[in-house]
Amino acid sequence: KFYQHATTEASQATLASVSPVFAVVKLDKEGNTTYFEKKKTELYQELGLQARDLRFQHLMSIATRNNRIIMRVEFLKAVITPEFLLILDYRNLNLEHWLYNELASQLAGEGQLVTYSLPFEFRAIEAILQYRISKLQGRLNTLQPQILETLEALVDPKLLSVDRSKLHILLQNGKSLSELETDLKVFKETILEILDEEELIEELCLSKWTDPQVFEESTSGIDHAEEMELLLENYYRQAEDLANEARELRVLIDDSESIIFINLDSHRNVMMRLNLQLTMGTFSLSLFGLIGVAFGMNLESSLEEDPRIFWLVTGIMFLGSGLIWRRLLSFLGRHLEPPLPPHVPAVLKKSQPAGRVEIKNNLKAETFGLSRSTLTNQ
Repeated sequence: KFYQHATTEASQATLASVSPVFAVVKLDKEGNTTYFEKKKTELYQELGLQARDLRFQHLMSIATRNNRIIMRVEFLKAVITPEFLLILDYRNLNLEHWLYNELASQLAGEGQLVTYSLPFEFRAIEAILQYRISKLQGRLNTLQPQILETLEALVDPKLLSVDRSKLHILLQNGKSLSELETDLKVFKETILEILDEEELIEELCLSKWTDPQVFEESTSGIDHAEEMELLLENYYRQAEDLANEARELRVLIDDSESIIFINLDSHRNVMMRLNLQLTMGTFSLSLFGLIGVAFGMNLESSLEEDPRIFWLVTGIMFLGSGLIWRRLLSFLGRHLEPPLPPHVPAVLKKSQPAGRVEIKNNLKAETFGLSRSTLTNQ
């Protein structure tokens, strides 16, 4: 027994020595801030939690355990109680400005939070969700002008080639936009999971179950669960608006890529057409150059004695080459013309709704209006 007891104490001492130490910021209802460091084992024992509750991952989640709200918002880790808010492991996260200047004042009621009249956990949840939405909004505001400026430079029909540096910038911005869309999707799914479960919403109202007076007020007309649902729906709607803006940027990038491909195809067709014309001209000159080759042979005839024969043969060569080249160009033009649209009977034209024709014309005008000159060249 003594050996087992000594082994147990040694193992506990070893676990305590390797246990991570959290840098904790504690904020109470009045906005007072306290900083301290505490080991993970001591922290979850004081909070009445388990070790897995403080095993934070870089994903967003909102859960309740033992009358505590555990929030994981990417790198931000928080534990909310009815009396105070704990921000865990805040070092190297650039959270000092938010902690010092914004969060404390918001929890004390000096900010613009709409949940100041409600219990403390409402203010804490709203402050953290507001911080997350503002970060996502800031990332979108940074990406949007960069993407629009890059697309405007790439879609210009006057450019004969595409700037590779602009394409590299567009690729980086596209990756950043994809990451933003993923973060917005995770944010919405996390809140939607809570909104779909009434029990989870009830569990988030900590003061409703710990303070009898608050519970009596809630039963007399102020339903805290409805207030919590409205709070989460508000931030879900804001995330949905940001997702729509990001989706519009994604559609704009895809449309611009189509226009870029059309421009490149048009320039490639022009170069191929020019190459084909030069090839036909070279063929024409080579064909009638056989006459000059025949006269350049070391054979004697009576024609070389007449000085006018040289100009006659040269004129015949150039005139014949030009005529053959023109015939080849006309043949090329006939075969490269776009086919005529199929004939539509008059009955079908009359039966087609006028509104649908107008919609199609508008869509065509909007789609091909930016690259009209490019399509004409093609």
